[in-house]
Amino acid sequence: MRVSPRVLFVIAGLSLFLALVAGVASGPVPIGVAEVLLAWRAGEAAQTPAALILWEIRLPRVILAALVGSALAVSGAVLQGLLRNPLADPYLLGVSAGASFGATAVIVTGMIGMVWGVSVVPLAALAGALVAVWLVYQLARVNGKLPVFVLILAGVAVGYLLAAGVSLLIFWGQERMHQVIFWLMGGFAGRNWSHVTLCLPYLAVGLGLAFAWARELNLLLGGEETAAQLGVEVERVKLVLIFAAALLTAAAVAVGGLIGFVGLVVPHVVRILAGPDHRVLLPACALAGGAFLVAADVVARTIVAPVEVPLGIITALTGGPFFLYLLWRRKGGLFGQL
Repeated sequence: MRVSPRVLFVIAGLSLFLALVAGVASGPVPIGVAEVLLAWRAGEAAQTPAALILWEIRLPRVILAALVGSALAVSGAVLQGLLRNPLADPYLLGVSAGASFGATAVIVTGMIGMVWGVSVVPLAALAGALVAVWLVYQLARVNGKLPVFVLILAGVAVGYLLAAGVSLLIFWGQERMHQVIFWLMGGFAGRNWSHVTLCLPYLAVGLGLAFAWARELNLLLGGEETAAQLGVEVERVKLVLIFAAALLTAAAVAVGGLIGFVGLVVPHVVRILAGPDHRVLLPACALAGGAFLVAADVVARTIVAPVEVPLGIITALTGGPFFLYLLWRRKGGLFGQL
């Protein structure tokens, strides 16, 4: 089923808007839509309970969820197109393992504090993710080129090595195991405006690069040789797109932990509706990914309130059945038919 780009953007944009409204209105202390609008008009300086809840707790949380969802969905769409593999996801390049290693290291060693108003944990996760991507890039380079097959192998190898390192750190610091596991499950509890500020520059650069190189990504779908004959600087475009996907994933993991399946599920659903043109697919994924993760976060903090379910569990419960659906579709040849 295909819809026109205009209809798709309207549906995705409206879904994101409704998810944001539901996100700020839902929680242990429900706030009606009218109260939300009044608190919004009163501004951040207002001291009413509704305004404090809106500006200090829920608004930064839903905005962060929307940004992380957009980043993971666009990163997944870029990697699926670049690698021509429908099962590629944002964590393929070892980003998640690098981020996990960085966050686990500071939690286990007790080096938890604040730097520039931001917890050390997301900063360590961001640093670990970027170092992992750099390591994968160095391992995957062959005579100045970046073969896709070698890139995947390098990402898998680095991911396994760092995952082993995470296990070793957890074994060493068992008394802080619960903190590590809670971070690994993903979520936005306790996040504030400083986390939004931390990830926003990286997401802006990553999204800007991905959108700007969407046409070249379309040409790469036909094969590297064909793209080169059409004037695409293949190695340069691959490097830019991998850098963009890695930057988006690293920033998302740093502030949200490990949230799986968003980068796998959302691009496939949007591709079914929009077709394979990345000039439409990528911005639509940004809107749909944001809407999906904000909605999942609402479910995570309301389904068994006042207890909050780790967000990674909610997205996995959604993504698992969809993964089985992909497996079923793949029997008939999936990617070229979407």
